[in-house]
Amino acid sequence: MSETATFSYPFATLQQLADDVLRHARDKGATACEVDVSEGFGQSVTVRCDEVETIEFNRDKGIGITVYSGQRKGYASTSDFSPKALRETVEAALAIARFTAEDDCAGLAEAALMARDCPDLDLYHPWGLSVEEAIATARRCEQAAFDASPQVSNSEGASISTQQAHFVSANSLGFMGGYPTSRHYISCSVIAGEQDAMQRDDWYTTHRNAAHLDAADHVGRIAAERAVARLGGRKVKTGEFPVIFEATLAGGLLGSLVHAASGGALYRKSSFLLDQLGKRIMPEFVHIAERPHIPCGLGSSAFDSDGVATRDRDVVADGILQGYFLSTYTARKLGMQTTANAGGSHNLIIQPGQHDLAGLMAAMGRGLLVTELLGHGINYVTGDYSRGAAGYWIENGKIAYPVEEITIAGNLRDMLAGIVAVGNDVLIRGSKQTGSIWIDRMTVAGD
Repeated sequence: MSETATFSYPFATLQQLADDVLRHARDKGATACEVDVSEGFGQSVTVRCDEVETIEFNRDKGIGITVYSGQRKGYASTSDFSPKALRETVEAALAIARFTAEDDCAGLAEAALMARDCPDLDLYHPWGLSVEEAIATARRCEQAAFDASPQVSNSEGASISTQQAHFVSANSLGFMGGYPTSRHYISCSVIAGEQDAMQRDDWYTTHRNAAHLDAADHVGRIAAERAVARLGGRKVKTGEFPVIFEATLAGGLLGSLVHAASGGALYRKSSFLLDQLGKRIMPEFVHIAERPHIPCGLGSSAFDSDGVATRDRDVVADGILQGYFLSTYTARKLGMQTTANAGGSHNLIIQPGQHDLAGLMAAMGRGLLVTELLGHGINYVTGDYSRGAAGYWIENGKIAYPVEEITIAGNLRDMLAGIVAVGNDVLIRGSKQTGSIWIDRMTVAGD
């Protein structure tokens, strides 16, 4: 996309649209209203075997409107920004509200909790990348993968993506906030081996600022090295062994914690962490913090989806669960106060330990390093965990051979309590930041 590409609507226009919606909702008798106005655009290019496979451009916009009629709630949305469409969407939301049941917990957050002075979190860094430059970068990425090893036999493609968006959120309590954001990617996926002895793997880098992306040839080379390293995979004997989740996957464990500690799961009593607030759920050395205001952070936000101001907090301290992840609604269902997590967590960071991945393997001595997970076998009510996996068998503290077609199983409660160490090989690809995580034991099912 050329350097001249920009938003179709100025930020002030989004603010005016939000104000128009709030005013019309008030005139039509809504007791409260909240509105989200957004616009985004971007481009993606994929090259496969040196040929351009896809060039995609996207540009979209939308307005989501939630109205309250007492304790009744209605929602409607539109991609038409005309005054007539906005009025009709407000009226559609009100019509829906009239047919919904009353809910004592419905409504906006308390006015005192709303974000007022929003800090500049440095989330917008447009990438003036033309289509020709994107194609050249993708080709360079893929070629680096082929050059890394003669065993790389095919490619699933290298992709370059750049996205920009801006939005405004507002409600009838006087809150109005918003800002532009950007996010960029370079990825590569390749196949190593021939015929029945083939393996695939990938690698990618993402950041809000393209200047901080890994080099394209580095991404391709890592993808190739990972694919080649998996050749000759085999099963292992069934048994109980220590397991290390590589940093690429360890964020999923934090994601499971967030899910189990979220208000929706808790008020429905469908979480294994029910009534665990203030109790030790992890070893004493584990510390997990939420830091929403990290400059340029992939999970940074000045406020949540309810407009509530975000703040730094400890989620787990000395292994003890200090807080849940609550929106305004779920907090009311639990008789608690919102934690400004409507829409999810913001830069969840587990404190790293002293060792990198090689150090963790050396300390573990013998066990399984997991680098890929398959399926979604997690029961959050009981904590039971069972997923297909692939990775490497560790013997004498080093990789002995690749492993495939196995299943790892355990219970999330035991897994969290059984964390032996957290690596310092932190990989930042989203809102959860962690190094590799070593679990004391899990059941590994193979031969």
